[in-house]
Amino acid sequence: MAKKEVAAIVSGAGWIADFTVQLVANLKARGCTAEEIHSLVTTDAKPAIDKIADEVASFIGRIKNIFRVVVDCGQTLAQMIAAGKYNRVNSDITNANFPIIGSGKKNVAVELVHFNRSIESNEAIRELDRMGMRPATIEELLAFGAKYPEVQREFPILALGSVWRDPYGYRYCAFLYGNGSGRFLGLSPLGWWDDFCRFAAVCK
Repeated sequence: MAKKEVAAIVSGAGWIADFTVQLVANLKARGCTAEEIHSLVTTDAKPAIDKIADEVASFIGRIKNIFRVVVDCGQTLAQMIAAGKYNRVNSDITNANFPIIGSGKKNVAVELVHFNRSIESNEAIRELDRMGMRPATIEELLAFGAKYPEVQREFPILALGSVWRDPYGYRYCAFLYGNGSGRFLGLSPLGWWDDFCRFAAVCK
């Protein structure tokens, strides 16, 4: 569909009415009263409208980084890794170090969060929590890697939700990375991450 056609649709009364109906229904479902919803169209409501617009714009920007996967906890870790067909896997990524959490299958929306700056592990987790998200687990990371194999060639993808402490006390998380020669599943010590990394996360 041409951009002009889309712009015309978004500006049309039908689209606006449909959007408004859905928005009002969702606000009511969240406990807002009719009076509170009506107050959004008063002259004093501009700060609230501005904040809503900021949140919607942020969501539209984020939605492009959302990937839906099926996590099958009935599989062993080895089976999950095999499904990804990686060229190389860190030998410390074992069931003993990363036991499977949960059971059965579940649909998960994995978001790749980009902070666009260097960030420390604990700070990244706090930022995700502020966004209403939690770090992805290794099961979710592996489901992502199997379904979207080429994404990891673009940037490293970290799963801070599953951490292994080695015999010396160092803590590690799994991550996906790659290049033109292959795709890899590795481990990295927790610490500072470069600004090109992506953090796999899931809504709480």
